Amino acid sequence: MTEDGLFVCQDPPVNIWTDDWDDDEDWSGGGAKSRRLVGSGAFLGATVYELDPGKWVIYHAHHGSDEVLLVLNGRPTLRTPEGERQLEPGDVVDFPPGPEGAHGVRNDTDEPARYVVAGTRVSPEVCEYPDLKQVTAQSKHGLFLIHDVGEDA
Repeated sequence: MTEDGLFVCQDPPVNIWTDDWDDDEDWSGGGAKSRRLVGSGAFLGATVYELDPGKWVIYHAHHGSDEVLLVLNGRPTLRTPEGERQLEPGDVVDFPPGPEGAHGVRNDTDEPARYVVAGTRVSPEVCEYPDLKQVTAQSKHGLFLIHDVGEDA
């Protein structure tokens, strides 16, 4: 929003079907291609991902952010605390903050899977990676750290 209260639209728009991917570091841990759909705004984030066969996004839980996933095409496998299930185009799944919202996605099929993840942005944010036994913390002020969690935690 501008100082005079007007909303500013992104120009040019970003298309979810383009194959122009961001050159950023692979935060997924498993080779996902990604493109941000929303700029570096204060409250909302949205990214389109594509997983080629055999690729994945690491199982994780945000402790501040809500997220929602919308499958565009393909049949990715979703892992949550309740187990695993294969998603279909059009499926929408939400992930609340905390351990109950933990999720990971992988592509066990022979075709690419494309989906959008949108969510709230909070700062600071803490993200837990149970399989790696790690926790990360980051803030919009440039803080980023990785903490290894002991076996007793």
